[in-house]
Amino acid sequence: MPRTSSAAATTGTRDRIVIAAARLLQRQGYVGTGIKQIAKDAEATLGSVYHFFPGGKEAVAVAAITHSGEEFAVLLRDALTTVDAPGAAIEACVAELAVGLRESGWIDGCPVTAAALETLGTDSEIQRVCAAALASWERLVEEKLLGAGFAARDARELATTVISAIEGAEVTAQVNRSEEPLRAVGRQLARLVGSYEEEAGG
Repeated sequence: MPRTSSAAATTGTRDRIVIAAARLLQRQGYVGTGIKQIAKDAEATLGSVYHFFPGGKEAVAVAAITHSGEEFAVLLRDALTTVDAPGAAIEACVAELAVGLRESGWIDGCPVTAAALETLGTDSEIQRVCAAALASWERLVEEKLLGAGFAARDARELATTVISAIEGAEVTAQVNRSEEPLRAVGRQLARLVGSYEEEAGG
């Protein structure tokens, strides 16, 4: 879901490591990403990776997932604040994700989802930061809906539905190498949210 920036030339070593790790997690998941590859892609030494992240690969992944979560939160917040109608705002955000995924050659998926699925059943920091990222995205949608006059329970449950649907649609889009699963979900989410808007406005 989040799109990591490749413009890391002017950033510090720690930031380059985090950005490189986020990009690798998007493309090959947590299990498939090695600490040496992270160092190579970040143009950093292995020693510097361990200097900034003494906890090794898991610590780097935690920072990378946090970075990706915040990056998507910015995209989502921008869409929600730029477009007044909640349904249209959500559809616009999903459309942007669809374009970004296609332009990446269908490889830049959501590192949060990938890492979460690969570490299921573990009581790990990775699971905790993945949960925190998803919750933060849901909260942004919930706040938009509350601001539009939605009932608290409806806003909360719709927000969970929106984020869950987007996450699933992104995986389906990757598998099918098509924007349509995301765009279809965007349209249907807009329709679903819109069905509540008249009642909320009344």
